[in-house]
Amino acid sequence: MIPFLDVQARNLALEDDLRAAFERVLRSGHYILGEEVDAFEREFAAYCGVRHVVGVSNGLDALTLILRAYGIGPGDDVLVPSNTYIASWLAVTHAGARPVPVEPVETTYNMDPGRVEAAITDRTKAIMVVHLYGQPAEMDPILEVAARFDLKIVEDVAQAHGARYRGRVTGACGDAAGFSFYPSKNLAALGDAGAVATSDAALADRVRLLRNYGSRVKYHNEQPGFNCRLDELQAAILRVKLRRLDADNARRRAVAGAYLDRLAHIPSLRLPEVPEWAEPAWHLFVVRHPARDALQSRLAAMDIGTLIHYPIPPHRQPAYAALGLRPGSFPLSERLHQEVLSLPMGPTMDEHQATRVIDAIALACLELARA
Repeated sequence: MIPFLDVQARNLALEDDLRAAFERVLRSGHYILGEEVDAFEREFAAYCGVRHVVGVSNGLDALTLILRAYGIGPGDDVLVPSNTYIASWLAVTHAGARPVPVEPVETTYNMDPGRVEAAITDRTKAIMVVHLYGQPAEMDPILEVAARFDLKIVEDVAQAHGARYRGRVTGACGDAAGFSFYPSKNLAALGDAGAVATSDAALADRVRLLRNYGSRVKYHNEQPGFNCRLDELQAAILRVKLRRLDADNARRRAVAGAYLDRLAHIPSLRLPEVPEWAEPAWHLFVVRHPARDALQSRLAAMDIGTLIHYPIPPHRQPAYAALGLRPGSFPLSERLHQEVLSLPMGPTMDEHQATRVIDAIALACLELARA
């Protein structure tokens, strides 16, 4: 069996270092907002090339706290990709604002810069740009539009740790960025964890306040904040894994390179396209096929694990029925969600496993073409 992602193997390869980190936290006697969180925030800020990182409880909270810290809420609009995981939209909703979808570029799956300006209204306060699947979005034209309309740029970097746009690390291109360190991510905790990255000192200060009950001094609460803190244990684990992030991403690039090279001859299979300005982190390797469900079934029969990211676009979820966005409102996203299939990808995949996946896909696509 070739698993979609072998999370256990990733962690067992670092077992000694992870045990040492756990024991360091255990023996410290300090488990919330201590030295490990401080150290991770400094180290991850240096990695991203920003002045401040604030550790929080998960990626959704990271995005929500950014919007709240910027004062974005009821009566405001935030542009979001129509093609994304629902968490991007939920952050806008939890801040009290309205998500306004923008269709993607078909070849990269990310927000189309050419459609952004037309979606802006007098209520628009921010643009949330998602670097979906680890592929950097095209930032410069979106930044130009944001500057003209005085809008904040919030990056959703949940899937793009270590990716680069024109040499800049994703998360350092906009005003602020939200990261998730869910166990399947490129930089992964052993549970839920997240962070806000920014070079805006005032924003970082407000997020620090909001994540900790609105308090800087114990039992003195300046605002009605939240309990959204990154704990010491997850911070210690992330410090271990941060040292391996670039090496792990290099292995992902090798697997992606094999897929791109050896699957290019299959006419029914549409591969992701990488612009010359992008260095993807390859969190996911997502292909398209007109008979996606049949292809997934055939691969499962050959012991190849796959997933669908994502089967239902946010505007078609019951959670957003109140927006009144009917079928066909965003036809490109709807078509993508019917065709996308994520292939096995991860830093523990070796050349033999990649070859097995490639051979299985070639056979399955041939069988479907003959059916």
